[in-house]
Amino acid sequence: MTELTDLTISESLAKLKTKEISPVELTQAYIKKMGENDKYNAYVTQTAEQALERAKKSEKRYADGTNRPLEGIALGIKDLFCTKDVRTTACSHIINNFVPPYESTVTQNLLDDGALFLGKLNLDEFAMGGSNETSCFGPVVNPWSKATKLVAGGSSGGSAAAVAAKMCAAATGTDTGGSIRQPAAFCGVTGIKPTYGRCSRYGIVAFASSLDQAGPICKDVTDCALLLNCMAGYDAKDSTSSKVAVPDFTSFIGQDIKGLKIGIPEEYRPDGLNPEVAAYWDKAAEILKAQGAEIVHISLPHTKYALPTYYVIAPAEASSNLARYDGVRYGNRVDGNGLDALYVNTRTAGFGKEVKRRILIGTYVLSAGYYDAYYLKAQKVRRLIKNDFDEAFKKCDVILTPTSPIEPFAIGDKKMLENPINMYLNDVFTVSVNLAGLPALSLPIGLSANGLPFGMQLIGKAFDEATIFKTAYQLERGAKFVRM
Repeated sequence: MTELTDLTISESLAKLKTKEISPVELTQAYIKKMGENDKYNAYVTQTAEQALERAKKSEKRYADGTNRPLEGIALGIKDLFCTKDVRTTACSHIINNFVPPYESTVTQNLLDDGALFLGKLNLDEFAMGGSNETSCFGPVVNPWSKATKLVAGGSSGGSAAAVAAKMCAAATGTDTGGSIRQPAAFCGVTGIKPTYGRCSRYGIVAFASSLDQAGPICKDVTDCALLLNCMAGYDAKDSTSSKVAVPDFTSFIGQDIKGLKIGIPEEYRPDGLNPEVAAYWDKAAEILKAQGAEIVHISLPHTKYALPTYYVIAPAEASSNLARYDGVRYGNRVDGNGLDALYVNTRTAGFGKEVKRRILIGTYVLSAGYYDAYYLKAQKVRRLIKNDFDEAFKKCDVILTPTSPIEPFAIGDKKMLENPINMYLNDVFTVSVNLAGLPALSLPIGLSANGLPFGMQLIGKAFDEATIFKTAYQLERGAKFVRM
């Protein structure tokens, strides 16, 4: 029997418009599911009462015909987005009692379009991590876990897990090096990182300013298009926001892809690639080929430098952005004998191990004598990576790759925890997209022999999310993946 929480956003909106269901009924169903599935540790702050109040107002709007595009749709919000009068923590001890007096642009856009928020979702501390194990609230548990508790991916692990476990209709996420796409792949849901500048960063707690980008995590491709319609747009409050028109992304859902050229990068198939991942990659290519697309082989020669480049640039920007957390103006404070001691005590107690590691790396590569050797060189390589994509897109319209080289692993996996480089390597297929500022979507393609989801990634040209959506929809139809 289909439950209300099984419905996609598009299905829910259709039933809400015909008054087959009400916003209050739908919201109550999600709140019930939140209670049943709290074992996954997806929510760190719940706002059920506020959501029900908004649902009642949405009910009146449906009655008088003033309903908006997302009227009555219950969302979860990654706890990196500032939400007015609702605690925003970035899942860090250093600001775990911060209540913003303002709303982020993305969440305000969603509210303006009629959405309501069920609460704030768990993430890796300051979005630094690939497994959602660095959160001060503890790790998110992947809803696909069986005997062993598995990671949900990071940093948007709470968002992906909440969508997979039907604790919200969809969720916001942010992606700095794969933080929407990798958890979406691990949890068997769909997520898109839009082009850098497509969504405003105003009111999103910063990690790496030239890489961070907001995007939706949803049950399917159509819902991602619906949600991105509402999230995207120019914002004068964000100097990195682009003045590019936002098309109706849902209009590309269902379009055919005959004659579309699908690029397969040879560098993404290294020796030792998981054979199951490789097999699903081939299957995805065959599905698109059967729909009339043409498969072409391309080269992205500087791919091998993407991870080291990312792990110079991202920590450098993080060390700069996180300098503001000093215990003086806001956040938690640990006093000491003098100003220096105050800084040291506050930051020592407030930041977790992974955040400290990245601050130290970032401060080092920005320091005198090392800036030219590391940071400046990394920016030059970043340009080469961007040039590779520009050349590749002269031969193809969209690029198809796996999202992650592995399936979800166990929480507390020693191999990952004892050597952080092993964790970083999980981002091998995703970080180059952020370095180049391109859009990319991950959708589930099938299950491993262990019954765990694998994701496929579609990378598009800058501001060409439209081609990604129409390609992803056809791939989704062909894959016939059954959601949890």
